[in-house]
Amino acid sequence: MPELPEVETVRRGLEPHLTGRRLVRVDQRRPDLRWPMPPDLVQVLTGARVEGLRRRSKYILIDLDRDASMLLHLGMSGRIRVEGGILGGFHHDANLRPQHDHLVLTTDEGVSVTLNDARRFGAVDLLRPGQDHPLLAALGPEPLGEDFTPAVLAAALAGRKAPVKSLLLDQRIVAGLGNIYVCEALHRAGVHPARPGGALAAGEIAALWGHIRDVLTDAIAAGGSSLRDHRQASGEMGYFQHDFRVYGREGAVCPTPRCGGAIARITQSGRSSWFCPQCQH
Repeated sequence: MPELPEVETVRRGLEPHLTGRRLVRVDQRRPDLRWPMPPDLVQVLTGARVEGLRRRSKYILIDLDRDASMLLHLGMSGRIRVEGGILGGFHHDANLRPQHDHLVLTTDEGVSVTLNDARRFGAVDLLRPGQDHPLLAALGPEPLGEDFTPAVLAAALAGRKAPVKSLLLDQRIVAGLGNIYVCEALHRAGVHPARPGGALAAGEIAALWGHIRDVLTDAIAAGGSSLRDHRQASGEMGYFQHDFRVYGREGAVCPTPRCGGAIARITQSGRSSWFCPQCQH
């Protein structure tokens, strides 16, 4: 599933093609994805002007000029395809089957934005002003936002016996983190994924907070990580997978200078965690 950097990369790629443009045509080709789409989706979107695009956790919010926002979640295999505009500006994947094109937005500039989702685990919904959407209601602070501070992270981990890896994956503690970037941040911070969250010292928490932000910033700059389905809005792959220190690298030499350890893998709550037993304590 795309994590924060992949979703933010898609949002940034869509922004110049949608912001300020009017949606002149909306082609909804099925009534549902993971859940039913709103029955008035086409009516609300058609003719609306896009005022801006935001991201909350792993969701993209497309704000309209008619007191509504479209909520988009890419799920496991969702991809966005942009066509039209500058000739040669996009790289198209021939493997995307047209029968999996479920929603097509066409702007007054002749650009079409298509949601392609083979497994249909994504979601499209409408968010009304003042609505406490169930998918967003319980989310914690954004890890790159001003509300996420070392003190906030320390308070969330205080007294917790659960592994720090599991706690960081809890979207109520911090929003948008997934397996890839938690593994990478813990390695950069030198923290073992099985350590109880409440056992981390203040200095370790401050370091972990900084590395969470750094690894997310680095991944966004690289266009995210393309392991299976993720592509940028231009169709290009992300490149951060080439900079993984531990994720998916079981048996490889730890990249930490003068460490000499080998990357190991354990299973936590049914998910793999990669780490270095030599330099993560």
